This record gives sequence, C-alpha cells and structure tokens, in this order.
Amino acid sequence: MEAATPEEEAPRIRRLVLDGDAAQRGAAHGDAYAREIRRYTRDRVSLASDGSWAGRALEQQDVLHLAGSMLSAHRHYAPDLFEEMEAMAAAAGISSAEAIIVGGFTDFVDAVRERSGAVHEEDDCTAVLVPEAFADGPGWLAQTWDMHDSATQHVVLLDIRPRGAPRALVFSTVGCLGQIGINDAGIAVGINNLAAARGVPGVTWPFVVRKVLAQRNLDDALACVLEAPLTGAHHYLLMDAEGRGFDVEAMPQHRAVRELAAEPLIHTNHCLDEEALRHQALRPPDLLASSEARLARAGELLRDPGVDLERLMAFTRDPVAICQRSKPPFHIESSGAAIMRPAAGELWAVWGLPSENRYDHFRFDA
Repeated sequence: MEAATPEEEAPRIRRLVLDGDAAQRGAAHGDAYAREIRRYTRDRVSLASDGSWAGRALEQQDVLHLAGSMLSAHRHYAPDLFEEMEAMAAAAGISSAEAIIVGGFTDFVDAVRERSGAVHEEDDCTAVLVPEAFADGPGWLAQTWDMHDSATQHVVLLDIRPRGAPRALVFSTVGCLGQIGINDAGIAVGINNLAAARGVPGVTWPFVVRKVLAQRNLDDALACVLEAPLTGAHHYLLMDAEGRGFDVEAMPQHRAVRELAAEPLIHTNHCLDEEALRHQALRPPDLLASSEARLARAGELLRDPGVDLERLMAFTRDPVAICQRSKPPFHIESSGAAIMRPAAGELWAVWGLPSENRYDHFRFDA
C-alpha cells in the first residue's frame, strides 16, 4: 500500500447538512457543534472586548449590551434567518446577543470601535470576480478567507436546504449563518472585510450573505446588499450563472457599486471608491501596506486571460502576499479559501492555509 501524500493527510473541510425550516436548520447547527460554538463564542466576545481587535478595552457586559441592541434590526431585515440564528443559539447554549458576535464579529467590532474611538486592526481576505473574457469559459468568483488565527479550527461547509428557497453551499464557521457561498439558482457571493469609521447598531454581514443566497436572480441579490441597514463595513462580490457580476464597497453610510466588465474586479481590505474612503476608519500603516501589496500581487497573477481553476488555486496559495501566515502582533492568517463557478453550480473549498491543504469539490448534483 502506498503512503499517503502530505496533501492527502491534510485536514479536510467539514460538511454539515442543514435541512428543513428555519428552526430545524438552526437547531441542527447548534446541536452538531454546541461545545465548539460555546468555545468559539467565548473567544469572539473576548476579542471584541479586550481591545486586541477593537483597539480599546470595554467591559464584556457593555459589549453584550451593544450586541443585544442589534437584535431587532436583524429580525426585521430577515425574519427567517433570525429564527434560524435564535434556534442555533438555543441549541448551542449561547444567548442571541452572543450569536450576533460569534457570527458577525468583524462588522460588530466596527460598532465597538465607534464606542471606544480606536483604530482599525483587521486585514482580512483577497477576492476577485473573473469575467468570461478572462476565463476558460464561464466566469469565476474566488477568494481567501483571512481571519484571526483562532478562527481556523472552526471552519465548516454548510449544505443548506431550506423549504421554498434555493439550496446553498456555504463556507462558514460554526455558529455563523454563512460567509461565502453559491446557491442552486446560480447566485454566488463573496466578501472582504472593510473598516467603518462609524459603525452603528444594525445588521451584520452573515445575514446579508445568507439573504443574497435566498435569491433567484442577481438584481434581487444586489438589492439585499444595497438595502441592508448595515452595522459595519464589508465589500461584497456577486455573480450569477450568466456571468453578470457586481462588487459593492458597503459602508453603513454609503454603497459604491462596480459592475463586472471585460477585466477582473479585484479587491482587498481598503476602499477604492473616493466617497467610500471618506467613511473608512484609520488603519495601522503595516496593515494598509499589506492590503495594497495583496491588491497589486493579485493584479499581477491575474493580469493575463486564460484564468482557470488551477490558476485560481495558485492565486489563493500565493506565498508572496496573498496566502497570509499568522504572525504577531495581529495573528491574521488565511483560514481557508473558496472558488466558485456559478454557471456550473460548483464550489471548491479548502480548510486552513490553502498553500498546505487540499481543496474539496462540491456540486449540487453530487
């Protein structure tokens, strides 16, 4: 018997099927990972309150009170998703306010930072929309998912099968409704984190991602982003099976939309739109330099047509800038990556550092 290769021995991404109505989906999620969700929640609440990401320490009770003030906005924006989140929280043994934090952490800390007057200390994800003109056929959406290294162990692939809505394959972490994904109507969504100078009580980004994935056409999906009363800043990438695409720099106070044309739309963690820049938080110089370096490097790697799956996997594994390894003081790493082709209904996802681990292939007809 031949010995396994290092890639074959590498950890694989977990898959959890969530079937039925909102309460059933949430309960299944919370039951499956209850102990892990509680542990991850303690970590996220600690990071939100100890000043390591929000920039200045706040009492945990104040952080939880802030999260609780956002519950009504989430319920109003997406009642079905709010019911799913509440059922997950109840099954896992956490509060609904804690569920807001563990799921929407990077948006939530924008609001915490507004209370503390601190500087943004996040630098997460490199993403691209590739049009047909640059692809070996239909277009692509690809990205790394970069986060504080403590999140890597909690990555999971959710296979969501709601009643009366599209099925979706969703890259996420335990306790979070969803982060990156594709549905069987051909709608795909990805994200990068941005920093809002003024976060407000509102809706966090996983609710936006999942509401996008409940849509059957791109215009309705885009409206989910444009109409959301956001609590923090994120960049959203959308693509459909026809190859149409948009990206949106979404601040609580402003949305800047670019439509996919003949060349790739590439984005990292700083605003490119002049009006959005006015609403962006100050960032440490080394994190801004990282975002700018990743944007430039991605442009180099995807400069020429003929972008295929192999090139996109290499893009996420790039050791020069894009595949980030944890190092002090920020401890940010590429906790995973996803590549999607909406026209084919396919998703490739990897757990942990893409440079060290193997992509798994998922499709709706398999």
